[in-house]
Amino acid sequence: MFKVSKKVIGSLEKCYAMTTLKYHGHDHFLVAAEKVNECRLYDFDGNQEEVVWKEPGGVMTMQQVPGSDGIFLATRKFYSPNDSKNASIVIVSPRAKDDWEVRTLVTLPFVHRFDILQSGGKNYLIACALKSDHEYKEDWRFPGKVFGAELPDDLSTYSFDHQLELKVIKDDMLKNHGYYRHVDGEGQTSSIVSCDGGVYHFCPPKTPGGEWTVEQLTADAASDGLLLDINNDGEEELCTIAPFHGDTINIYQKKDGKFVLDYTYPEKLEFLHAIFGGKICGKNTWVLGHRKGERYLLAFTYEGGKYVAQELDKGCGAANVLHIVNNGKDYIVATNREVDEIAMYELTE
Repeated sequence: MFKVSKKVIGSLEKCYAMTTLKYHGHDHFLVAAEKVNECRLYDFDGNQEEVVWKEPGGVMTMQQVPGSDGIFLATRKFYSPNDSKNASIVIVSPRAKDDWEVRTLVTLPFVHRFDILQSGGKNYLIACALKSDHEYKEDWRFPGKVFGAELPDDLSTYSFDHQLELKVIKDDMLKNHGYYRHVDGEGQTSSIVSCDGGVYHFCPPKTPGGEWTVEQLTADAASDGLLLDINNDGEEELCTIAPFHGDTINIYQKKDGKFVLDYTYPEKLEFLHAIFGGKICGKNTWVLGHRKGERYLLAFTYEGGKYVAQELDKGCGAANVLHIVNNGKDYIVATNREVDEIAMYELTE
């Protein structure tokens, strides 16, 4: 069990996306809003340092460009599943304090999640669109897609008039919501993508000009998923939230090369959304938050031969969570969207 100490570091209406950012040789993290609002830069102690932009917001994902000093990519103008036709991925570059240049990398309607993966000495962009078209509220007739592209080291030439060319890796992905970066034991990065048609593992090309590989891990509908050896048996389990924006937590074990449902959390947690999996205080841990009802933030571990859930917070409704380590201490940063709160939780054993 963890000892939890919470500190509220800011208030931001509909706070949502986060990522870490190396800038001027120091560790920072970014927090941006889902609706029309700010993107902010914080240091690892939780002090706000800069306002990157005031608007337009609509940020689902942010990722630093590898090897850069503070340059990152971000989604923009994805305000909701019903208002994201004008979404794009932008390049954000620091010029001076509170002065950041924003340029279009690619216009991509309904782009929800993306990442920058590294393979064979190259960077690859993977971008996931929640749907492909939209004509009325709750219109799901047009399934989403996953796109990919080699990402050049020099992004200075890209703009609205000269955009990065993307290739469809996989289509027919209804409610293509979930994304999680997977890092294997050798440090290789790949992607876990979840939709109504199941959970898929995407791996970037091993050589320049090569093909992406796609493996289906399960056909069960999922809103999000990740691979983590939570029970320390040497084999990664598949942990999922189901279905889209759902209320069910499932854990699958690999048996005879296939993922088989091993455990379902007995409580229904309405609108599960925040998800993290990794080592906290040296222990493999899954952190989950849900946005309706009691709005718990829970930490899942494996203790004494069973899965154990610990309440870290209640009543806040985390949209996303970020794990950071500062001065040897473990923290979970949460965008508690339902109460407009940015919070840091120090976890100790």
